[in-house]
Amino acid sequence: MIGRLVAGLARLIAGGYVNWRQPPSTAAPRVYFANHSSHLDFILLWSYLPPDLRRRTRPVAARDYWERGVLRRYLSAHIFRALLIDRSGPDARGAVDRMAEGIAAGDSLILFPEGTRGSGDGIAPFKAGLYHLCAARPGLDLVPVSIENLNRILPKGEFVPVPMVSRVIFGETLSLGEGEPKDEFLARAKEAVEALREEGS
Repeated sequence: MIGRLVAGLARLIAGGYVNWRQPPSTAAPRVYFANHSSHLDFILLWSYLPPDLRRRTRPVAARDYWERGVLRRYLSAHIFRALLIDRSGPDARGAVDRMAEGIAAGDSLILFPEGTRGSGDGIAPFKAGLYHLCAARPGLDLVPVSIENLNRILPKGEFVPVPMVSRVIFGETLSLGEGEPKDEFLARAKEAVEALREEGS
């Protein structure tokens, strides 16, 4: 019940246009990966998933942000079921292992491969975690997602949303090719999100 209210509120605040380039599927867990420019990014992406997918999809989020304050802790643990990771910790491989365990348990994930929020004007190079997750789970389906205007609705450092129409586009699935080099794969994944942004502009 609370989850539906949070999803509805996110869509109301962000206004929004959503488009699926191919129908959403519940056949197997997958990773939704997107550009990152606002704390609202994963909430809005999560809110636009069909309810049955939303219940089985966990955002990968920064522990230091989502464990700050009672409300954030409650939302991350009980509504979003977030998989919290330590951004400043040395155990990057441990974070990948936890994500792989989540996939193995049947959960889909929401991931922001840039690693931190950008300005919204461009997409930073993807970090290697997405590649290592795919290497650990061969055949894993990935869904590129373009999120636009959320950096203007909730600018970095601000707490009060500014009314503006957002755009969320879910692209066609892709996966790590057999023997595909890390840098080539990460560039291809980044290009998939950039292509959606160009189509939506």
